[in-house]
Amino acid sequence: MNNTAKHLTAILGAALAAALLTAVPALAQNPQQLGKNHAHQRVAVSHRYLLLPVQDREDLATIVVLSDNRQVQSINVRLAVDKVDYFVPLDIERFGAESLLLDITFHGDRRYTGAMKDFICWKEMTQTETFDTANREAFRPQYHHTPSYGWMNDPNGMFYKDGVYHLFYQWNPYGSMWENMNWGHATSTDLIHWEEHPAAIEADALGTIFSGSCVVDKKNNRVVAFYTSDGRSQVQSMAISKDGGKTFVKYADNPILVSNQPDFRDPKAFWNPEIQKWNLILAAGDEMWIYSSDNLVDWTFESTFGKEYGNHEGVWECPDLMKLQVRGTDKQKWMLICNINPGGPFGGSATQYFIGEFDGHKFTCEQKDTRWMDYGKDHYATVTFDNAPDGRKIALAWMSNWQYANQVPTKQFRSANSVPRDLDLFEYNGEIYCGVTPSRELRAIRGNAVKKLPQACEIVIDLKGGPAEITLSNPIGEQVVMQYDTENRTFSMDRTRSYVSFSESFPCVTVAPVRGEMKQLRLFLDNCSIEAFDAEGRMAMTNLVFPSQPYNSLKVTGGKATIYEITK
Repeated sequence: MNNTAKHLTAILGAALAAALLTAVPALAQNPQQLGKNHAHQRVAVSHRYLLLPVQDREDLATIVVLSDNRQVQSINVRLAVDKVDYFVPLDIERFGAESLLLDITFHGDRRYTGAMKDFICWKEMTQTETFDTANREAFRPQYHHTPSYGWMNDPNGMFYKDGVYHLFYQWNPYGSMWENMNWGHATSTDLIHWEEHPAAIEADALGTIFSGSCVVDKKNNRVVAFYTSDGRSQVQSMAISKDGGKTFVKYADNPILVSNQPDFRDPKAFWNPEIQKWNLILAAGDEMWIYSSDNLVDWTFESTFGKEYGNHEGVWECPDLMKLQVRGTDKQKWMLICNINPGGPFGGSATQYFIGEFDGHKFTCEQKDTRWMDYGKDHYATVTFDNAPDGRKIALAWMSNWQYANQVPTKQFRSANSVPRDLDLFEYNGEIYCGVTPSRELRAIRGNAVKKLPQACEIVIDLKGGPAEITLSNPIGEQVVMQYDTENRTFSMDRTRSYVSFSESFPCVTVAPVRGEMKQLRLFLDNCSIEAFDAEGRMAMTNLVFPSQPYNSLKVTGGKATIYEITK
């Protein structure tokens, strides 16, 4: 079996590899070496995809795709030098050309990688009609949203319309590390089962596509997306969908907002019925800027927020602003979500929030302390769905941390989103806090109670009123230990004895305050994550775990556990 056959068999499976090998032609010619780091590769287009061989430990190479002497795409890929980790597909049929020229620049040091002519990527670049995305990763979650392949970070542009939830996300389809930001797209009718779609908004001359939001503009029967174009500067752009979010057309006069602030991004727009205008909040350095508009195009600067509040150890990102009911009262308050990196309570990235009042022009904070929405280490870029049914504020978070997100032990994909959570407010000791409750849609996948611990399950623990300890373990001694301390009213999760060797920043003990007595604990386990919730929504903790073998043992003291299998 030749090298191509071996790699295709490993990546795509024997049957598919065999089929592809009979149909994949060689490239049109050998690469033309133009310098130590520069080459041209001519491609005669005969199939839809060009499979690019990737080696994660290598430096990036820039591939500029030329058609009829015009640049039609530019991407950065870690092209394989001496070993293929996996393949990623480049859609070459979309350009409508019989042949393409790849202008390739390698950015690595030749002293360490050898002569460019000997790189294995030249032999392994092949063409195919299909690209297999079947799961080949032990740690891919079973009921959390993940990209079918490639890297994912922040959830973007989430909205609900005509019975469908739309989720967009920061996506690199050309590798499993951060790069080449586009908006990936998935849809769901139940927040659990997601159907993947082609990239919704792709890079252009203004830059790659960073985070943002969508609004359902009911008056004009359209969906409008706002996003950051990240080029020489960060500017705000918009795109319009007239087919319910399936496709978007970029606004011809982008950008719509500019600034001399270097970190100027992540616009979150929403309709404010109290002033009968649109509001938009975005992150600028380590504060938030607020705007208003009548037409979603022309924006008036209103105010800033943040200089004297919260944590400022890192850059503020991914804001959200909403009005919420305080449980059991007739009071309503505004909550401003602010994601920060670094500066989280246990290092790296995290989500903080502020409670106060908002008059459409200025947000006034009523708290003095820093408050975290989730006390795990893997909960970031939290935002909510626009136009969610029944007035709900449903949030998703990126389930990772920038300290090690590029190093977690997966390759076919990297990163997942959290389970959906409903946000509200509750009062404790005269203060108002954010409540975080697993969305009711998760009840629909709760299956039968079982004795044996599955890799994907929900564990409900009825606490007995005193301290409690929950231990998950496997046969080789790896474990995660959770403790409920009734004296100090805290909940903790210790993953230091789980598999942690890929990053020095990964081992940690995370600790959350529990505001009030916790009577029931809900744990959502998936192949690489544990999400812990007070059943009444007064504590949330999200942590990744990567056990060398699945946890198959559960030990509980101070409570009674019921294990429910997940039925997808």
